[in-house]
Amino acid sequence: MKKTFALRVDSEVYDAIERWAADEFRSTNGQIEWILSEALKKAKRHPKSANRRGEASSAPEKEGGSNE
Repeated sequence: MKKTFALRVDSEVYDAIERWAADEFRSTNGQIEWILSEALKKAKRHPKSANRRGEASSAPEKEGGSNE
């Protein structure tokens, strides 16, 4: 479910995001969502990549296809 809220942004920042969105064939809103999602992933805080139950995540697979 998406939430609606007002976001105040400096007009020059908004214009830069709008141009970037146009370059990537996205809406300005879609570009802002993408920027926020990428920032959350980089900070390892993206809710879709985190384990919501707080359980230990599985260890990443080591090279060679085995975790042992």
